[in-house]
Amino acid sequence: MKKYIIFAACLIALVSCKTTYQKVLSSPDVDEKYALAFELFNAGKYSKAAQLFESMLIAVGGTSKEDTVQYYRALCNYRFTDYLTAETNFEQYIDHFPRSPFSEDARFYRIECLFRNTYRSELDQTPTYKAISAIAEYMTEYPDSPHFDTARDMLRQLSERLDKKAFDGAYLYYKMEDYKAAGVALRNILKEDADNIYREQILYYTAMASYKYADNSVPEKKKERFMIFEDDYYNFIGEYAESQYRADLDKLYRKIKESNSK
Repeated sequence: MKKYIIFAACLIALVSCKTTYQKVLSSPDVDEKYALAFELFNAGKYSKAAQLFESMLIAVGGTSKEDTVQYYRALCNYRFTDYLTAETNFEQYIDHFPRSPFSEDARFYRIECLFRNTYRSELDQTPTYKAISAIAEYMTEYPDSPHFDTARDMLRQLSERLDKKAFDGAYLYYKMEDYKAAGVALRNILKEDADNIYREQILYYTAMASYKYADNSVPEKKKERFMIFEDDYYNFIGEYAESQYRADLDKLYRKIKESNSK
């Protein structure tokens, strides 16, 4: 019997809390909403707090509370991990309150939302380019920000993701045994981005593609195309003399030289 009484009391308390929240949410009393919104925010109930801040937007328009309400609405959605909504909220906030005391933090949270809304390297990278642009702008505008190192790390991760997508796309031709296309695609990567983090692998597979393309050619074309492989071979060992991949290329190079000496 005692357990049932305790359960009933808890249930009544829960219903009462819900009723109080719904009552305040539908109330025109801004001060009451404002107080409860921060109480819920501090208690980590971000979804409910966000709804309260949202419900006040029109009422506080043009008042001293407006920038605070808009900022905390965005921050609630951020803390609730609704990064898509939070990014939109922060963008609107920055547009309306560029000189607010919350402005710098709002800009940082926005770029973090953009970062979190990007996709894996094999998927569409349009959000990645958008995030990179926003992060670079933030770092330029706030070089002394306490978030600068975090922003730089986000930029690095996104840049590496683009590097991976470029490499994976070119390497796919190699795996499909379209060695001519693979060579062209791999060379184009370094033309566009010489500092690609997969540079070693790119140079290696460029040389391998050259060799296999030449080896599969008709006899009258082989000598000319093996010369391209030799150029790629020297390019590779010139940069990566101690590479784990060198043994493979050395073997192919010796094979060509032995064949030419016969």
